[in-house]
Amino acid sequence: MAVYTLPELPYDYSALEPVINPLIVELHHDKHHAAYVKGANDTLEQLAEARDKESWGSINGLEKNLAFHLSGHILHSIYWHNMTGDGGGEPLAADGVGDLADAITESFGSFAGFKAQLTKAAATTQGSGWGVLAYEPLSGLLIVEQVYDHQGNVGQGSTPILVFDAWEHAFYLQYKNQKVDFIDAMWAVVNWQDVARRYAAAKERGDSLLLAP
Repeated sequence: MAVYTLPELPYDYSALEPVINPLIVELHHDKHHAAYVKGANDTLEQLAEARDKESWGSINGLEKNLAFHLSGHILHSIYWHNMTGDGGGEPLAADGVGDLADAITESFGSFAGFKAQLTKAAATTQGSGWGVLAYEPLSGLLIVEQVYDHQGNVGQGSTPILVFDAWEHAFYLQYKNQKVDFIDAMWAVVNWQDVARRYAAAKERGDSLLLAP
């Protein structure tokens, strides 16, 4: 039985227009995300077989594959909920997301500074990757991470709460090779309510992730 399953989209394929057209959403979710789910499940089966046979010749590749596919599944699952057709702007106390807004100001100096840093991080990823806003439990601050592929170059223990997919499959059919234009457009569909919920949950459990009291 499969351990991981492809989640349903929280909206129709056309819900993010004009920022992301329906064909991209459909292919991205139904093909690319689904492939990461299958890859994670297949790798778990291969690891189980390796344990049964005590055959470890391929362990390095299998562990790398699991990290790649599982992280791809997790990041995409966050990505879909991070967006809404009614999103955009910036988080404000008047919209019930004041704690998130305060955390962004504390961590980056201003919303404008945060927006510039995440935009640049996502737009300049080398090859395939993500720009990520994450809660870092050791400091209690928010940090921006530049994630290569799906799992590289991240601080251990950090929790992603806002992710910008900068892989070509996320934008190429609509934006061609203009990744910067896509990242700029993404700010119009950010679901700050979802980001705020993720921030609150990460902060609540953060103490349990610390290495020492």
